[in-house]
Amino acid sequence: MFGLNKRDTLFMVIVIAMTLLTPFLMQPFSEGSAWAQFNGGYPDLMAKVAIFGIFAVGFNILFGLTGYLSFGHAAFLGVGSYAAVWMFKLLTLNVFPALILAVIVSGLFALVIGYISLRRSGIYFSILTLAMAEMSYRLAYSVLTPLTNGETGLQVRPNDPRILDGEGAAQYPNLFGLELSSSYKLEIYNHVFTFNVGFYFSAVIAIIAFYIALRIFRSPFGLMLRAVKSNQTRLNYTGLNTRPYTLTAFVISGMYAGLAGGLLAVMDPLAGAERMVWTASGEVVIMTILGGAGSLLGPVLGAGSIKYLENIFSKINENVLHDWFAFLPDGLEKAVVWFLSRFTGEGWALTLGLMFMAVVIFLPGGLMEGGEKIRSLFRRKKKTGEAAADTNPAE
Repeated sequence: MFGLNKRDTLFMVIVIAMTLLTPFLMQPFSEGSAWAQFNGGYPDLMAKVAIFGIFAVGFNILFGLTGYLSFGHAAFLGVGSYAAVWMFKLLTLNVFPALILAVIVSGLFALVIGYISLRRSGIYFSILTLAMAEMSYRLAYSVLTPLTNGETGLQVRPNDPRILDGEGAAQYPNLFGLELSSSYKLEIYNHVFTFNVGFYFSAVIAIIAFYIALRIFRSPFGLMLRAVKSNQTRLNYTGLNTRPYTLTAFVISGMYAGLAGGLLAVMDPLAGAERMVWTASGEVVIMTILGGAGSLLGPVLGAGSIKYLENIFSKINENVLHDWFAFLPDGLEKAVVWFLSRFTGEGWALTLGLMFMAVVIFLPGGLMEGGEKIRSLFRRKKKTGEAAADTNPAE
């Protein structure tokens, strides 16, 4: 099916099902329950999970397959956002031309950055990409203000020319007139599930992006990238020039980042330099490693986990903690709330850091390795049970 073998087809079907059922998966608790705080099934968060999943999958094509660690991928995210917003301002608010321009411009930008950075490898490559991204951020923030509008950011305004949109056209990014903000709510047994047009549009794009990444992983090109990661020096000794392969992977990865940036602009028609800051590049690295670098599903799981936990933990303030621990004696309640508040709200980054350290130390393969260990544990128990049954004498 679509060039995939039976196993990959089943894998793709599972991914599609999980993606389309996200409104149910991220809204497990009823509205009136004490656990409703942990629900995440609302449009903004679900769309971010899909978008940053695209970002992480693209980064994994470079880092997971070739071993080249880039600390500058946020530059392509930002360039994609700027390109999409300029398309909204000058041509049309239809989302497709904006996304196409975002992918093309970010790909060309990645070609330039990759051509320079890939002259070195290892830590020197990482530092070069970080320097390039920081230069891009500074240029967007202060030097190229006619194009980026500096610290204020580039915004879509009602008086923009938009030469393809006639009078009476929608004033927000749309899908052939269909507003991306429109939603349908379904209430079942005190559970409210939200089906948002913008999320499902991002989800379909994410599924297509994942399918392309799957084909790359299974292709001879992907096999060559794995060989580069395994032993690039040996490949060079055979007379094979690996730079075209690594540069192609870098450009594809940059185009994925640009697509994610364009989708961010689609969901919120604003492009700012903060999307290019170095911490955004570090975030996609954490997502990929947390989920499992080199695996297909790992970066998606990493992106979903981080965005979900960031949203949940950042909403837990001291008032929420006081409600949770009101049953404790006053002195103990204040101590517990003070301690836990260091890890929630604005202190969420501390929780992320500890979680990342734990995964790197105990699960170097990320969440995918954890899943494999759990599955192998159940297999071992099943085999032990079957062996015990075989040794029992017949009645």
